[in-house]
Amino acid sequence: MSLLVVGLSHRTAPVSVLERASLPTDTQVKLLQDSLAAEPATEAAVLATCNRIELYADVDKFHAGVAELSTLLAQHSGVGLEELTPYLYVHYEDRAVHHLFSVACGLDSMVVGEGQILAQIKDALAQGQELHTAGRLLNDLFQQSLRVGKRAHSETGIDRAGQSLVTFGLEQLAAGAAVDAWAKRKRALVIGAGSMSSLAAATLARAGVDEIVIANRTAARADRLVQILTEPGGTGVTARAVDMGAVADELARADVVVSCTGATGLVLTAADVEAALYGRKAPLALLDLAMPRDIDAAVHRLGGVRLVDIESLAEASADAPMAADVDQVRTIVSDEVAAFGAAQRAAHITPTVVALRAMAADVVSSEVARLEGRLPDLDEKQRAEVTRTVRRVVDKLLHAPTVRVKQLASEPGGAGYADALRELFDLDPQTVAAVSRADLNDTDGVGRGRV
Repeated sequence: MSLLVVGLSHRTAPVSVLERASLPTDTQVKLLQDSLAAEPATEAAVLATCNRIELYADVDKFHAGVAELSTLLAQHSGVGLEELTPYLYVHYEDRAVHHLFSVACGLDSMVVGEGQILAQIKDALAQGQELHTAGRLLNDLFQQSLRVGKRAHSETGIDRAGQSLVTFGLEQLAAGAAVDAWAKRKRALVIGAGSMSSLAAATLARAGVDEIVIANRTAARADRLVQILTEPGGTGVTARAVDMGAVADELARADVVVSCTGATGLVLTAADVEAALYGRKAPLALLDLAMPRDIDAAVHRLGGVRLVDIESLAEASADAPMAADVDQVRTIVSDEVAAFGAAQRAAHITPTVVALRAMAADVVSSEVARLEGRLPDLDEKQRAEVTRTVRRVVDKLLHAPTVRVKQLASEPGGAGYADALRELFDLDPQTVAAVSRADLNDTDGVGRGRV
């Protein structure tokens, strides 16, 4: 395993840099394709959220891999390499595993313990599988990170350490009041119909707003979200969909606006918001969860408006209390990293063991055929008994060393045992590679079925 991650997040980069470095979906696709075209990488996956951009890869050379991945991130983000480099972090092998598992548990989130990151990791894996850039290592890594994240949330109280970014943002808008009380009888406008916007709409519905209007460039997605919000037995909220051309009119009627789109430019300018304020008495609450931002930061200077965006959320979350459960989650992460490393090291030697047993089976078949030539008078029963006996002898001779070598290979520093087996038994490297490829194809198929 030569896992490498190069990235930047709210912990290392200012929001202004993260905003400029954001990667739309089509750019992520090109980044993954170019990563595999680069010599050091054989697998790649991108985890891009509103407050982090990370490129994961299986590389054969550390320094070349860091240089290549950093350059590719700079090229595709549009931020120059010299400007981007001071904000980049690099994790390798076990440290890279530890980082992703921590991210999956919410330990590295802007709001500690939030669970939205699990859906984003799942999306990153699905993208890598769809583009065939995620092979055995990244399939195993990302699927295990999802299990670790779910384990952390089910076995600890990490949820008490923080909330989702949506809930935290609404709490900031409520300015100390209970969100449910603050949201009562309000009209809400949600711009966008992706995962974060959908979560915002559902949260507002549960909080008790009277009406939710969904504006989205793709009408079908907005209609689908409205259908989900108004399902029988749900919150009872009134919801309707509008096209993006109606946003200005809906903005003038709304009490609270949540925006999270994939737009590369502003969705709401300061002039748009100022026009919506004309003649109104009630304050307007704006929550911008997009990266890059959807709402002009100049809105902060307008009277009668409260704007909470990623930058202000980052400042507010710095003072958020840390729950004691965080220590328990850190222990879970450490244990899972050790288990994952052991499993990967053990899996690394499996193709060599399979090739060894295949070679032994060929030797048995060859010797049985030679025996039949020398003793043609053996009947079918005698021939079958001789064959079984020879196979039992070979299996017993190989059993203890192959079991032991798998145990040794799973320990730190055990990677060399596969090379030792190949050398001692003069195994054909191409045969071992063929076993690895077959095993990888099986793993890919199973992996895609689980996501």
